[in-house]
Amino acid sequence: MKKKRIVRRSKGSSRNLYFNKETQDSIVIFQNSSCDKEKGQIYKDKILPAFDKLVENLILIYGFARYETFEVLKTDCVSFCYETIHKWDESKGTKAFSYFNVVAKNWLILNSRRRKRQVDGKLSLSNLKSLSVEDKNAVANFQIIPSPDDVMISAERREEIMKILFVIKEKLEKKNDLSCINAIIKIFEMIDQLDFLNKRAIFVYVREISGLNSKQLSSSMSTIRKHYREISNNDNFFA
Repeated sequence: MKKKRIVRRSKGSSRNLYFNKETQDSIVIFQNSSCDKEKGQIYKDKILPAFDKLVENLILIYGFARYETFEVLKTDCVSFCYETIHKWDESKGTKAFSYFNVVAKNWLILNSRRRKRQVDGKLSLSNLKSLSVEDKNAVANFQIIPSPDDVMISAERREEIMKILFVIKEKLEKKNDLSCINAIIKIFEMIDQLDFLNKRAIFVYVREISGLNSKQLSSSMSTIRKHYREISNNDNFFA
């Protein structure tokens, strides 16, 4: 019988030596600094190497680099981590490594799903006989661009929703509720850039942009939905 290999680590060793207490302390200093030059140096020397290794490990462990090159994927994900540095709050008790590990993994999952849909959506028309019935129907019913009427209706509907969101914002007082509504407004502003519009993906983005946890987000969402129903059911609002 083949003996199981036992890996022994020295006492006090850690598998996450690349993202350690010094990295976390550097992130705190980065957040509190008002000097762009200092922040740039801290990020380059202390934070970037940790983000780079963290993302690299996630890509290799979970096999995310199936639909685009490894370097491009890693660079984009590291950039996203950089953009979320200000959202991590040391006072909440969450370790920086745990927080950014979740942030990076969520981004990689969403990006992988988006890329997969793009790849799966490309059908070869060189041999129509080889296509399945489902694929033939998809080709037959596919529209390269929506009609002008649909574009106009969609734009008007989005404008109405944005108008309601800003009215709701004026009614909110709690910090969490304001963070939530600001995140929703930001998503509506960049909706044309999003390839994924399923409920779970949007929830993840609202959570990341707002910096709220799931419980806080659910509570704020309930408050916002209540205001939305009241306003949208008021015929005088659209008069």
